[in-house]
Amino acid sequence: MDIKANLEVIKKSFPNQDCKLIAVSKTKPLSDLKAAYEAGIRDFGENKVQEILAKQPEMPADTRWHMIGHLQSNKVKHIAPFVQLIHGVDSFKLLQEINKQGKKIDRIIPVLIQMHIAEEESKFGFDRAELEEMLSSKEFAELTHVKVIGLMGMATFTENADQIRKEFRGLKQLFEELKGRKLPDFVDLKEISMGMSGDYKIAQEEGSTMVRIGSAIFGSRS
Repeated sequence: MDIKANLEVIKKSFPNQDCKLIAVSKTKPLSDLKAAYEAGIRDFGENKVQEILAKQPEMPADTRWHMIGHLQSNKVKHIAPFVQLIHGVDSFKLLQEINKQGKKIDRIIPVLIQMHIAEEESKFGFDRAELEEMLSSKEFAELTHVKVIGLMGMATFTENADQIRKEFRGLKQLFEELKGRKLPDFVDLKEISMGMSGDYKIAQEEGSTMVRIGSAIFGSRS
């Protein structure tokens, strides 16, 4: 497995060369992360807090850690001091806990709001009504230690490229609509995190600014 060569192939294939690449390193050994780091990667995505905590001290200080999986509220405190970005904020309760932990350490924590865009029931995320309820609430306006910098969504796991494109396009439309609205100052929408190893090209064509790629870099997980 030549991680450096894989990264070169992936980057060359990007429809949008400005799109950020998050290397999804979950379940992968430190040696793989270090090889990706040597090849220029600084942004690594993990979906388990205990795995970030095990790897973080072993990687160079300028490594940027992205929490990309479903995050339990009781685990937020462990990553609050250093996490670069929490991609999967899928409930207001979780956002409030991130705010609470940020307040304790006087750190504003960047987050993405995860929208449920897939037709599969298994995916986490807000639906449109839940999002509107949160955005219009007094409690949301009172948050002080989070910065909402964008949206995240995962398309249906399907071979149907038209369906994937429709789901990504819908998220982009929502993103643009929210950007045009008056929202609290801590909402500064810049990023759309959508696209993984199997659909990142479609995601970029539909406006993704950040893709999460694992198996195409590191090989399939055992």
